[in-house]
Parts: sequence; C-alpha cells; structure tokens
Amino acid sequence: MPIAAAGLYFALAIFCAVHVVRTRQNLYWLLILFGFPLLGSLVYFFAVYFPNSRLQRQAMKTVAAAAKAIDPQREVREARLLFEETPTAQNQMRLAAALLDAGQAQEAAQGYEASLAGPFASDPEIRFGAARAYVECLRHDDALRLLEALRRDRPDYRPEPVSLLRARALAGTGQAAQARAEFESAIARFGTFEAKAEYAVWAYACGDLITAERLRVELEKIAARWNPLTRELNDPSVRRLMAARELGARGA
Repeated sequence: MPIAAAGLYFALAIFCAVHVVRTRQNLYWLLILFGFPLLGSLVYFFAVYFPNSRLQRQAMKTVAAAAKAIDPQREVREARLLFEETPTAQNQMRLAAALLDAGQAQEAAQGYEASLAGPFASDPEIRFGAARAYVECLRHDDALRLLEALRRDRPDYRPEPVSLLRARALAGTGQAAQARAEFESAIARFGTFEAKAEYAVWAYACGDLITAERLRVELEKIAARWNPLTRELNDPSVRRLMAARELGARGA
C-alpha cells in the first residue's frame, strides 16, 4: 500500500511538472514538486493549475453573466463613478468597455475614441474594443480600419475574435465575397461553435439559406453534446443565430 501511494504521489507530481514546463511557470516549482510530491502537488494545483484551468474560467464567466442578468447596469454605474472620481485613461477604458457590454455602443464609441487619442492609442484592447463599438454603431469602415491595423501590428492578439469581427465589418461595407472568405478562414483555423454561428448569422442575413441551414445542422449536433455550463456560455451566440434565422425565414 505505501508503495502504491508513493507511486500515485509521484504520478501527480509528474502531471504538475508537465504543466509547469508547458505553461512556462517558474522552474522552482519543479524542486517543490519532487522535493515534496504530495504537498507540493496540492499547493501547485490550487495555486496555479486550477485558477488557470478552463473550468475555472468558465465558472467565472458564468458567475459574471449571472450578476449581469440580475443588475445589468451595475458595472456601468461603478465604472462611471470611478471615472468621475479619477478620470484616468484606464478608468475611461473600463467605462467604455462596460458601456459596450451593456449595449450602449454610441457612448462606448465616444469613450474609445478619447482613448485612441491618448497615450494608449496602440493598446490592442482599446483598438479591439473601439472596433466592436464601431460595428455595433454601423461604422463599419472605421472598424475595418482599426482591425486591419491591429492584425498588422499584433497578429497574435485574439486571432479568432479579430477575424470574426473583421468579417462582420467587411459585410457591413458591402464586401460580401471578402466577408465570406474571412468567415470560412475562421472556421478552417478555429472550428469553434462561435465561428460557425457567426457565419450562419451572416448567411441568413444575406439570403444564403443553403449555407445557413447547413451550418445550423452542424451547430445543433455540437450543441447536443453540451453540458449546462457550456450551454450557458454559448447562449449569446445561440440567441443571435435564432434571431437571424427568424429574420431569414420572414425574408424568404
């Protein structure tokens, strides 16, 4: 029994050590893990692995979504109060992001424009946030300009969201062929539910029901395997898809 337990402790330490190397954590963790296999592994799991795990991120997103549903304007109120008390560039960015998430795209765009004129104009979060606000305001040319610059300067920054937002901006400027190519590229590269859903939304909007229905069938197969947490996290994409399908059916 002691030998089996020791083997289990060592296997757990190996698992954590692999995570240390893959995620480029500080190498002193290796000394802790193999010097104290059980205690070191437990400390590493709760201090590093679990807080950075996908499950933890999903749980945090769910909690945030629930809080937003209960009081959708809370973050806007807090961010506005903070900016009024301390009008720094960081607080201005937070307010703009809160306004955008609350559906107040026009005011959010104004806040992002002020940030783009300041010392953090090249910050990718500001560029992407401004582009999102511009798309929601139907200022697609402005959004496309920012996204092209962002992709050129920071090709590693959130490649999938940038690609999907760029596709929407291209569609908004009447570049249907380019928008289709961007959507298909996003699906080929990432293959996520969100990428397929956004492509289907666009296909319904432009009357391409063959593509839209083909994607809908694929999406329903994916959604059938979801657990409740995954279903809740993907709810915004599902709602957009359902609304687009309704409008597509009316226009058909």
